[in-house]
Amino acid sequence: MAKDNTQRTSADTQRAVEQFLYSQAEILDDRRWDEWLGLFTEDGKYWMPADPEQVTGERMSNIFYEDIYLMDMRIRRVEHPYAHSQMAGHRTSHTVSNVIIQSEDDASGDVVCTSRFHMVEYRLDNQRYFGGKYTHTLKQTEDGYHIQLQRVDIANVEGPFDFVMQVWL
Repeated sequence: MAKDNTQRTSADTQRAVEQFLYSQAEILDDRRWDEWLGLFTEDGKYWMPADPEQVTGERMSNIFYEDIYLMDMRIRRVEHPYAHSQMAGHRTSHTVSNVIIQSEDDASGDVVCTSRFHMVEYRLDNQRYFGGKYTHTLKQTEDGYHIQLQRVDIANVEGPFDFVMQVWL
């Protein structure tokens, strides 16, 4: 039976989810792309909707709606030695906070959680700031949590961007 957010989740589950999200941020900042891909389930999706009211990424305009194959392709493109868009390189710093377990399935251990994030990207002598809300659907496996869905709602989704986002928030 699934617990909703009105019931208390265990401190162990809360801590495990927080540590998973903090670890993901560290992996992204260290550009350990293959390790990051390994955090996703085989059918995992990374979704950044173009509108905060969207309830699905299917057949809709999105900033990103990527499966493992598309994420891997973007990694290979960004890391390619002739990727002119990345010649100057970039550095990021992710901060994750306000982790709330929205629901937990007692039988499977699967969790839906929300959190807030800030990400700073330094590239081409400029800094860009992104902030918003994550919603994660995490599947419990014998190896720990894996991401089935990572939804990223950026606060300035309708704002202009100086250059294309190459990194994941």
